[in-house]
Amino acid sequence: MPCSLWPYGTPGIPDDLFERLPGIPLSKREVRLLLIAHLRLKPNGILWDIGAGTGTIPIELGLLCPQSQIMAIERDPEVAGLIRRNCQRFEVSNVQVIEGSAPDCLAELEHAPDCVCIEGGRSVKSMFQAVWQYLATPGRVVATANNLEALYSVSESFAELQARNIEVVQSAATRLEKRGLHQTFAAVDPVFILSGEKL
Repeated sequence: MPCSLWPYGTPGIPDDLFERLPGIPLSKREVRLLLIAHLRLKPNGILWDIGAGTGTIPIELGLLCPQSQIMAIERDPEVAGLIRRNCQRFEVSNVQVIEGSAPDCLAELEHAPDCVCIEGGRSVKSMFQAVWQYLATPGRVVATANNLEALYSVSESFAELQARNIEVVQSAATRLEKRGLHQTFAAVDPVFILSGEKL
């Protein structure tokens, strides 16, 4: 059942409907849609979102897959509280917020994920090795990289772990914005989205 704040069955919640905190990243709608497509979460799947930030990915997928189990992992207690408030705003009940620093806190989680999203600049190689250890077979990992160094690290990690069906996409969306007396198109957070499978 769609929530009253977003009464549609499709993904793509407008960014301004989420509560935000200064300096805390939010996956913009256009990038979020690409991430959701690459995650391919099963209707009853288990997702770990590491570095969940504002909670946009867990909330979108929680609404799309109400029978799924979603773990939003966030090390900052204030940000974890933000994710909980956004879950309440969108009436999402299948998202559990885990306060802890990954990969150390991953061993405490009860169920192996079949899908993992790694967002933002983390110590990529150690994170991938830990995630791969817990990931179910078959399973998928999707990671974002916003610079070339992170892109190389994620690519190397997939190669070292012998991931299969690796895909790399760079988002290239623009939005119409008004600046002064003029309207112009502005880029929406161009990032690399990498995905691979454990088979």
